[in-house]
Amino acid sequence: MSRRHPTVAEDEIRGTAQGTAPVPLSVLDLVTVGAGRTAGDALRTSVAIARLTESRGFHRYWIAEHHSMPGVASSSPAVILAHLAAHTTRIRLGSGGVMLPNHAPLVIAEQFGTLEAMAPGRIDLGLGRAPGTDGATAAALRRSDRLNEGADDFPQQLAELTRFLDDDFPDGHPYRRIHAVPGPVQATSPGGVQSPHRPPLWLLGSSGFSAQLAGSLGLPFAFAHHFSAQNTVPALDLYRESFRPSAVLDEPYALIGVSALATDDEREARRQVRAAALSMIRLRTGRPGLVPTPEEAEAHEFSPMEEEFANSWNANVIHGTADEVRSGLDDLHKRTGADELMLTGNAHSGDVRLRSYELVADAYGLPTTG
Repeated sequence: MSRRHPTVAEDEIRGTAQGTAPVPLSVLDLVTVGAGRTAGDALRTSVAIARLTESRGFHRYWIAEHHSMPGVASSSPAVILAHLAAHTTRIRLGSGGVMLPNHAPLVIAEQFGTLEAMAPGRIDLGLGRAPGTDGATAAALRRSDRLNEGADDFPQQLAELTRFLDDDFPDGHPYRRIHAVPGPVQATSPGGVQSPHRPPLWLLGSSGFSAQLAGSLGLPFAFAHHFSAQNTVPALDLYRESFRPSAVLDEPYALIGVSALATDDEREARRQVRAAALSMIRLRTGRPGLVPTPEEAEAHEFSPMEEEFANSWNANVIHGTADEVRSGLDDLHKRTGADELMLTGNAHSGDVRLRSYELVADAYGLPTTG
């Protein structure tokens, strides 16, 4: 049987800067849930942000996979992306990312093949090897307590997933007759018609492992600057040094996730990010909960250790007025040479998050489309 391999066009990866932005701007959404709000409220905010950023020329909108965190409702990226696909028409949608060791590669290929059928030509598949949660939850997800084994097998899992997406297991392979559907096999069936494209693969990371692997495979790379800022430049350097041209990319392409929150007033920005820092303190000390209100954070008596953590954490959050955030993003781009900036704004209120993206768009003079 002849098989037509799906392809990934480079313009499905590389974006175009809009307005006066130095590089394309995108969104990373954790679907955060604030105190007094529901997951439904958070998901409605995600739709509103996706529609706003699509209308303002943002390039892509990714959903992160997290588990067992009351304040983060993004445990099922594929489900959320299907919902967003129904409410948008142009912006690229993807995972930032799916944690590959948590899932069977065939299941991911099926889910993202389905998404590609729903929103042809605008689905990204970003993959990470961390669990996106604590060890006990990861063990429940994977039905195994051998968590390091899953991370160590990441290159093999990636190769298997790619084979399922391309439907090209070699003769004699035990999975040769297994097909991810929707997928390329439908084009080989009598009367079959199937898109020749498939979602581009991205590797995500916060250290050098995925940077080097993405470079050696000629894949685009996304780095988690928002929680691993000290590793950003070394990881990007390693990616570029390791890069080998591929059928996907002739040259490296790297985006970085950036914590950024713009408000109409500088003081309000400080209030919002302090509340978000308190949420992170609780998560890091085994007490995850909903994102607290700024008023709760103001009433909280920070211990010296908590104060040190909050200051350190917020030093990596670009926040303030729209002009201050624009300046911070410009400086970050100059320091890292990133090809794309993916903004994530953590705040208690969905309205605050929505307003932040609107202010950033205005600061860069991004176009407004219908």
